Amino acid sequence: MRSKSMAYVILFFAVFFLSTSAIFVKIAAAPAGITAFYRLLITTLALIPFLILKEENRREIGKLNAKQWGMGVLSGFLLSVHYVLWFESLNYTSVASSTVIVCLQPLFALIGGYFIFKEKYSKLALMGCVIAILGSVVIGWGDLQISNEALLGDIMALVAAAIIAGYFMVGQHIRTTLSAIPYSVISFGSGSVFLAIYSLMRNENFIDYPLKTWGAFLGLAFMATILGQFIFTWLLKWLSASIISMSILGEAVGTCILSYFILSEKISLQQGTGIVIILVGLGIFLSQSSKRK
Repeated sequence: MRSKSMAYVILFFAVFFLSTSAIFVKIAAAPAGITAFYRLLITTLALIPFLILKEENRREIGKLNAKQWGMGVLSGFLLSVHYVLWFESLNYTSVASSTVIVCLQPLFALIGGYFIFKEKYSKLALMGCVIAILGSVVIGWGDLQISNEALLGDIMALVAAAIIAGYFMVGQHIRTTLSAIPYSVISFGSGSVFLAIYSLMRNENFIDYPLKTWGAFLGLAFMATILGQFIFTWLLKWLSASIISMSILGEAVGTCILSYFILSEKISLQQGTGIVIILVGLGIFLSQSSKRK
């Protein structure tokens, strides 16, 4: 990467493509585990040719030690558990409540970055983080629920937030010694295996879905995952897990805008206010982070 500025530009586009995730999940008429399974399986199958055709990638796979394999499989396990917990939380609490709580992942990433990678941020950068998180709360505040079921869903979403932060930190560690494609094939591939086992245990249907749902599976794989999630993995060589976790808050912004154009959902004054707050917070955080060595 020639400059960190270019990394931030690529990060911006990755967040945009990740924002399509909620749109495709909403279109897909399938259980959460099946949707997540095909998302990772199709992505893995699409990346395998790049793994096979490039000699460097084949060489890296051949030289992997037990620890690297274990870390790769661990990241896949964390990603699959994140998907299951987040999607299942939607059965108990509102979409807004779940999304707002999952957006707390930067807090876990910052804490992990401080203790594990010895990362330090200025007070202004931390203030930007808090402002961006407040923006996500503003977007979902009107739909927050209070009940025993909602509490269970909120707890599941909170655990999902901590797990996805852990997933990015594992990725940050392993990307120092392994290229993006070999790592992603191991991570996404093992994640799809865990999700297949989960779906089999729930006796869920793997095949009988309408063409529209299969199209949503493909969209999740090629747009939300390859152009979104995979790019995050690739950028972990130049940007920390904390920065990427913070940037993912922009997903709420992108989803609101895409929902307006694709699903004809209106953007309320409250959502518009939240979007502005998130962008201000992200701007402060990223501008301060770019000054770090």
